[in-house]
Amino acid sequence: MALQKALVRHFTLLVLPLALVVGVFLRFAPPQHNPLAPLDLNDRPGIASHFKMTQLERHPSACFNALDATGVLFTPLEDSPRGEACGKYDALTLDRSLTPYSATLSMTCGQTASLYLWERHVARPAAVEIFGSPIARIETYGSFSCRNIAGSDRKSEHARANAVDISGFRLEDGRLINVETHWDNGGKEGEFLKRVHTGACRIFSVTLGPDYNAAHADHFHFDMGNARTCR
Repeated sequence: MALQKALVRHFTLLVLPLALVVGVFLRFAPPQHNPLAPLDLNDRPGIASHFKMTQLERHPSACFNALDATGVLFTPLEDSPRGEACGKYDALTLDRSLTPYSATLSMTCGQTASLYLWERHVARPAAVEIFGSPIARIETYGSFSCRNIAGSDRKSEHARANAVDISGFRLEDGRLINVETHWDNGGKEGEFLKRVHTGACRIFSVTLGPDYNAAHADHFHFDMGNARTCR
């Protein structure tokens, strides 16, 4: 009997207030902070954004619907045969986003949605704020590539179209912001690159840049794999 009373008291003093706080949060929190609210890629990233992006990886139909709602143009791709070392599954070719890319990108829907979120809410606003000029083109080394992680025998997320490499940004005023040249050079260029890298860490599962290793000295690597890294 004493144990039962102790459990009831514990439940009353701890569990119920916590449940009340959670309930109030879910009721009034902005959708980007609420993990139960429907995902809208036009909402600014919040504390629940990465969780929602990982869910898109598991629910392709919801992912394609979310992309459709943004106005992004894409061509869905047939899944690769199962069992191959490299392949594309729940993937698409990005035909038109908010900003042109220097190469054609074929990626999973989840990776594309994350890239759109980063482009819309991180990279493009940062360019206007810091340089006073919009981004005209994002320079990329591409997305799908059947290869291992550098220095290992494990397949890269590129091998399943779940990663993209970004090397620089061409502004509408003609300036080129280059990862290799400007990462450690300070000034507005360095500030911009640090900001878009930090912003990517809040959206992608893995964000790697020049501070990670020599293999990433000239680009950012973004992927939606199972790891969680910001370097």
